[in-house]
Amino acid sequence: MKVLVTGGCGFLGSHVCELFRKEGWEVISYDNLTKYELGRTGYGAEKTREYNWNFLKAMGCSMVKADVCDDEALRDYSSGCDFLVHTAAQPAMTISWENPRLDFNTNVLGTFNVLDAARVHRIPVVNTSSIHVYGNSINATLKESATSYDRDPIAIAEDHPVMVGEISPLHASKMSAEHYVRTFTDMLRTPAASFRYTGIYGPRQFGGEDHGWVANFAIRGALDWPLRIFGTGKQARDILFAEDGARAYLDYFKNPVPGVYNIGGGPAHRISLVECIDLLGEILGRKLPVEFHPERPGDMRYFVCDITAANKSFGFSPAVKPREGVTRLLKWIDENKEVFEISS
Repeated sequence: MKVLVTGGCGFLGSHVCELFRKEGWEVISYDNLTKYELGRTGYGAEKTREYNWNFLKAMGCSMVKADVCDDEALRDYSSGCDFLVHTAAQPAMTISWENPRLDFNTNVLGTFNVLDAARVHRIPVVNTSSIHVYGNSINATLKESATSYDRDPIAIAEDHPVMVGEISPLHASKMSAEHYVRTFTDMLRTPAASFRYTGIYGPRQFGGEDHGWVANFAIRGALDWPLRIFGTGKQARDILFAEDGARAYLDYFKNPVPGVYNIGGGPAHRISLVECIDLLGEILGRKLPVEFHPERPGDMRYFVCDITAANKSFGFSPAVKPREGVTRLLKWIDENKEVFEISS
């Protein structure tokens, strides 16, 4: 069996490549190795960009440096594959309003090209979407002295209204990509699905303030750098360990039911920013320095997935609890501190 993973050298993509390789698949990691968002983290962009490439190459993955905007390259490299996993993306809301054309080209045109390659080769494909499609006006409450926003019911299902509130280019590009997934499924008979991910974290994530907040807090905490929170810090998410997130694609391949699926930790994995920082402090054995800044436009105050549909359709069930996952993330950071050398 053979799989091509776009964005294979990214955080989630690298875990997908690792899982399928361990399952005995032939794996093609397809990535343009952009340093755009890595240059904003404060880490050494050269070392962080090469880290996952070298990790996957050592595992025996086939490494391809190419862009999802190159439709011919995608069709060529996906020839002979049994499955396409599309994780390549422009992931940051801040970058989307600074460079909306980059956001559109990567998230909309890139997704179209991946879908078309799947159509040509008649193979199933999964598009990695985001909870950003729901907008940023999920109703939630914050009681006095509470450590996180709350909501009744706790979880949000796929039939919840989308694109509500103040919409950024990232919201628009992710939703547009989902529309194309449905088009290819309904009219072009391509077996396709969209996974709406939330709160993914784990080893090999070079998170910054634009995206990857759990890893960003963990890295800065482990290196004793100050942490910055935008807003109250009581924003709540259900976080998902990357190992569990990667397995969702393999589960789907075994029973490829087209549709849209929330992929997250669910209510049992709900945690707020300040609760996550407290957990990091407990594990590290010290209080972490935190700076508070004004809330950013477009940020969501609350999101917790209802993952019932993914569980019923292909058996998705996250196994790694937040404390275990955060501990494993911190261990990886401690073993790789030289990778986070501050850029000059």
